[in-house]
Amino acid sequence: MNKLNDLMQREMTRKEFLATMGFGVATIFGFSSLIGLLTGKSVNNPFQQANSMGYGSGAYGGRKRQ
Repeated sequence: MNKLNDLMQREMTRKEFLATMGFGVATIFGFSSLIGLLTGKSVNNPFQQANSMGYGSGAYGGRKRQ
């Protein structure tokens, strides 16, 4: 937590800020993908949901049943 405070207090240029934020976002998505790969479950796949009674469950819902 101390490193986060040090990072927040550090003066940086716009280029350094954008690079730091880009690295942070890439790290978060990388960890999410890695956890999904290791557990065998896809974190971001909305088509793996069970059959529901919502909009997408009908013939005109936009998703083909298999």
